[in-house]
Amino acid sequence: MENNTDNYYIRLCLQQVETKLKRGCSGEWTTYDFDKLSVEIQEATGVSLSVTTLKRLWGKLSYQHMPAMTTLNTIARFAGYEDWRDFKQQADLPVEENASAENHLPKEDLSTTDHHSISGHLPQQNKKRRWYAWWVLLLLLIAGAVWWWRGRQPMKKINATAYQFSSNKMVSEGVPNSVVFNYDAAAAGDDTVFIAQTWDVSRKVAVPKDKHQYSAIYYIPGYFKAKLMVGEQIVKTHDLLITSGGWVALCEKTSPVPVYFKKDEFQRDSVLSVDVPLLQQYYLYDQPEPAPVRFVNVQDMGPLRNDHFVFETMVKNPKNDKSAACQLVQVLLLCKDDVIVVPLCPKGCVGDLQLYGRGSSVSSKAADLSGFGCDLDNWVPLKVEGKGRRLRFWVDEKLAYEMDCPGAATDIIGLQYRFFGPGAIKNTRFIQDDRVLAL
Repeated sequence: MENNTDNYYIRLCLQQVETKLKRGCSGEWTTYDFDKLSVEIQEATGVSLSVTTLKRLWGKLSYQHMPAMTTLNTIARFAGYEDWRDFKQQADLPVEENASAENHLPKEDLSTTDHHSISGHLPQQNKKRRWYAWWVLLLLLIAGAVWWWRGRQPMKKINATAYQFSSNKMVSEGVPNSVVFNYDAAAAGDDTVFIAQTWDVSRKVAVPKDKHQYSAIYYIPGYFKAKLMVGEQIVKTHDLLITSGGWVALCEKTSPVPVYFKKDEFQRDSVLSVDVPLLQQYYLYDQPEPAPVRFVNVQDMGPLRNDHFVFETMVKNPKNDKSAACQLVQVLLLCKDDVIVVPLCPKGCVGDLQLYGRGSSVSSKAADLSGFGCDLDNWVPLKVEGKGRRLRFWVDEKLAYEMDCPGAATDIIGLQYRFFGPGAIKNTRFIQDDRVLAL
C-alpha cells in the first residue's frame, strides 16, 4: 500500500458499507453478496463498481495497487458522504495525527490485510485521543437514548387518503425511459416528504411538499414499486413496469448511463450474442476487468406466474483472455416483488454459488450446488420448473437442484442474463400448459 493512512480510512469506510448493506460479516460473503452490493451501489450512486473491483477492496482477490479515486469516491458516497475527501474529514482518525499513524501502521497490502484488525496497529492513545474517544462515546450514548425514546413514542397516524401519487412514462417501452412522478403531499405539515423509486426505501429522495412533480430516468428495464413517504411512513405505492420493447443488450461498465448495443449487432434470428469483436468495437474489451454484459427482456407476460411454468434456454460463455478464472453466469427470472436467480459456472468453481427463488436462498457453503457446474465454452441447456411451492432446476438435462419456496406466488415479467465478458443465449421460451411464449 502506497499510503498506510489511506489503508486505515479504506477499511473504516468498508466497515460502514458492510453495516449499511446488512448482510453480515464480509468474511462469509459469496459472489452473490458482492453482486448484490454492486447493484445497490449503482442504484444509490449511479456508479457501477464490478464484483471484481469490490472483491479486491475486501481482499478477496489479490491486488497490489491503491484503488482508483473514482472507486473511493463511490464507496464513500454509498456510505453516506459527499465523496472520499468528505469521508476522511469526518472519520474518527484526527487529521493532525495522520503522520504519526502512517509511521506505525503495518506495511501490508490492501488485498491481504484484515480490515477488522487494522485499527489494532494504531499507536497508543494519547491523552487528547482519549478525550476525543470519550466525546464520541458520549455522543453515541445520547444518540442511542434519543433513538430509544423515539422508538417508544407512538407513530403519528397519517390519513393516506389525503395524499395522491401516480406516474407517467415518457415512452411506452424501451430504455432509457424518463418517468414523471405526480404527487400531492400538502397534508404532510412539518414532516419531510420522500419518493422512493424502488423497493429500497433507504434510497428515498426528499421532494418539496409544495410541489407536485418529480422526474427520474430508468436505464435498465424492470419492475419497480414506487412509494410516496411522509417521514418514515409509506402512504402511497404503485407498480411501475419499465418494459424493454424486445431484447436489450447493454454493458454496465459505464455509469450512470450504460452502453447499449444496437439490435442488429447482437441479435441474429434466435441467437443473441455479444462477442469479443463487438466489445472491442465499443472499447469495452481491452480493460483490466471483464465487461458486465446484460441481456434483458421485460414485458407484460399475461397470466404467467412463478408457481406454474416451465422455462427453457441455452447459454454460452466462451473463455477469453480477459475472463476471470471462475466466470459466473446468472440467469434471472424477474417477477413482481420477487426474483429467481440461477447461477452457472465452471465445474471447478461451484464452491461459491448462491441460488435464490421466491423467498428462499441457498448457498453452496451449506448445500450441494455442484449440479450448476458446467462447460460454458459450449451451449448449456438450462430448464427451470415452478409447480406450487417447488422449484426444480435442470442443467445439461440433469436435475441440479430442487427447493421449497415459502414466498407467495406472483407474476413473471421478464428475464435478465448476466455475463462478465462475451456471452450468448438462444432457444429461450416459457411454457405454461399448452401456451408457449418464445422470446
